[in-house]
Amino acid sequence: MSGTVEEAADNKAETAKIWPPNIQAVFKRMAPASRYLGLEIIAADQTARTVEVAFNAGPELCNMWGGIQGGMVAAMLDDVMSLAVGLDLEWGQISPTLELKVSMLNAARPGRIIGRGRVIKRGKSVGFIEGELLAEDGTLLATGSSTATFVTLKRKEEPAE
Repeated sequence: MSGTVEEAADNKAETAKIWPPNIQAVFKRMAPASRYLGLEIIAADQTARTVEVAFNAGPELCNMWGGIQGGMVAAMLDDVMSLAVGLDLEWGQISPTLELKVSMLNAARPGRIIGRGRVIKRGKSVGFIEGELLAEDGTLLATGSSTATFVTLKRKEEPAE
């Protein structure tokens, strides 16, 4: 399963049959931060609780030396790990990050960066996730681990008439 936001918008009915709810939500209304990072969904395996994405990183993510700023790298890892842990959430549930650890292994440069995330363990109220970012040539750029919690959003009540 792969696709861009535009491709998904062209075929919403088909998309709804294929992608888990949290991935459908990205296609429906991508977070501004994810859009800024250049997020593109490549694959999601709900059974294995794994995701693969790409970030089309532009020069606006760079520091003054031409590398992608470390906070942007951390944000990419947070995105990919959040997508992985959210694979079996229902509509109306979210998985806020409680803790995030990032190890920078090589300088990330503008271009296409591949992100992979996988759930290590999921309990009733928290999940433990790992992720990695790779350059297109396969060079490991950064790894991360995080802990997320699960929250069910309350529906907004309609005003009484």
